[in-house]
Amino acid sequence: MRRTLVLSALSLALLTACATTAPTATTGTAPATTTAQAAATSEDARINAWFERKYEEQLQFSPIQMTFLGRKDRYGEIDDLSREAADKRLAWQVAALEEMKATFDYEALSDGPQLSWDLFEYQTRTAQKSHRFDDHGYPFEQMGGMQAQLPTFLINFHKVEDESDYTAYVSRLRQVPRAFGQLMDQVERSAAQGIRPPRFAHEGVIDQATKVVTGAPFTDGPDSALWADAQAKADALVKAGKIDAARAAELKAGARAALVEAVQPAYADVIAWFRADLPNALENPSGVGTTHPNGAAYYAERLAASTTTNLTPDQVHQIGLDEVARLRGEMEALKDRVGFKGDLKAFFHFVRTDPRFKYPNTDAGRQAYIDDATKAIETIKQQLPDYFGLLPKADLVVKRVEPFREVAGAAQHYYPSTPDGSRPGVYYAHLSDMNAMPKTELEVIAYHEGLPGHHMQIAIAQELEGVPEFRKQAGFSAYSEGWGLYSEWLAREMPGTYTDPYSEYGRLTSEMWRAIRLVVDTGLHAKGWTQQQAVDYFAANSSIPQEAIEAEVGRYITWPGQATSYKIGMIRIQELRARAEKALGDDFDIRGFHDAILGGGALPLTLLERKIDQWIADEKKA
Repeated sequence: MRRTLVLSALSLALLTACATTAPTATTGTAPATTTAQAAATSEDARINAWFERKYEEQLQFSPIQMTFLGRKDRYGEIDDLSREAADKRLAWQVAALEEMKATFDYEALSDGPQLSWDLFEYQTRTAQKSHRFDDHGYPFEQMGGMQAQLPTFLINFHKVEDESDYTAYVSRLRQVPRAFGQLMDQVERSAAQGIRPPRFAHEGVIDQATKVVTGAPFTDGPDSALWADAQAKADALVKAGKIDAARAAELKAGARAALVEAVQPAYADVIAWFRADLPNALENPSGVGTTHPNGAAYYAERLAASTTTNLTPDQVHQIGLDEVARLRGEMEALKDRVGFKGDLKAFFHFVRTDPRFKYPNTDAGRQAYIDDATKAIETIKQQLPDYFGLLPKADLVVKRVEPFREVAGAAQHYYPSTPDGSRPGVYYAHLSDMNAMPKTELEVIAYHEGLPGHHMQIAIAQELEGVPEFRKQAGFSAYSEGWGLYSEWLAREMPGTYTDPYSEYGRLTSEMWRAIRLVVDTGLHAKGWTQQQAVDYFAANSSIPQEAIEAEVGRYITWPGQATSYKIGMIRIQELRARAEKALGDDFDIRGFHDAILGGGALPLTLLERKIDQWIADEKKA
């Protein structure tokens, strides 16, 4: 899972259609088919070049996104996070769509560029719908708020390879008050409308923000994470021979001053506001359908954006209930297979509490988790060529979440590699409380966040050639999270996985987790469930540790709709595979199917379905 910082399929045949090579010149009278093909190729080349220009224009709105991509354009800047900037971005997007329609002929394009056109229009229409509800989101909250995301970005993604990179780093530190001030304008604007995060989110923001500005140079004690990073970056320049020790000391002094004079007051303002607002924040809250003005419409928009379908809350809720019932049946069968005497509730308790399923809550236990997750990923690496033609260039590493943003029981997540593969993808694990990280779920989470899950999908998308850049960077939760959950299921087919029945139980637990989300997310936001009702339903149908359940439900409350994307996306990909297997019979190629899913970037499920139908038709002709 990757929050707003993160979040990005075409067959090889369509990659050719997306190429921007100009047509070969001919003489004389060409056959009609050749003339038509040349015209289509020319129009394809024109629109693909236009897509590249527009992508560069749009990218200029976000220096942070450019850094994520490994670029150093506007390296010393933080995005303009004001409402006015959001209005300007949307106006640009709408104008670009109008320009595309006025400049190009859709019917003259081949399949690949037509899909790009449809995706560009889809993104614009979705942005228009979400813009209506800009004040409904929470810029600061306990899971992915900017109080934690910004230092994570500076520490892990702002590379310092020479002195100018360091001064850009300090420049970004200096811009924190402006950026946080713009976000706090939204917080205050929302609060005036009765829109605010619940009490647990307030407390999470206060706790995480306080940790960021605790320790030197902010307070007594060990170095804070930001100060330790600033010193390490300067020391690395000395070690690389880029600067001498005297210059390093000057750079460190500049960073220290920026931390004390800019970062600390900006965080103090955030902490002060959320502390003062605590009495207004709800305990045991319901979802946005109950707590927000026009909340039902907001949730409908969030559900549509998350699932990329027209499913209603009632339909999603029922799908969840049906899937929970099916998975309970599979868990009953596994319980009987391992010889457990007792009902499913007793089995949940056994798995949740038996020490054999826990890592020691020590540094050694945490390292063991990282080592075992890395080993599971290495096993998958050996199997990938049998299931995929396209393979990522970038490596994948497993890391513990930084202490200042670590939340016991929180979901693990993935940060992407760079398009050139120079920076590996990172699977991050929350390891502050090892009781919330059972051994039964280690494999399935590694497969989801790493391989063949998020790293496979996102790295391949970024590394593609012949596809417009905006498609490589597109992100749709139903596609990416649906792929992650499908990957957990796909890994069963690969040798060396889920060899322990309790690891298979962990896989069922993970899928049940996502089925429960359909019930709980819609229950909270569309049916008026309280936080405690959601926790109770979750606990009754899963052996997930209580800490993880509480963190998960908190996430659903502050990220309405997002949690539904996993199971809806997985079901659709499974349906498309079954459709392809039935249509192609013995000619079905699993490698070709997966390359068709992954080979052109993320898509809304409606467009993915159209694309796979085209792949099936092409395979029948081959």
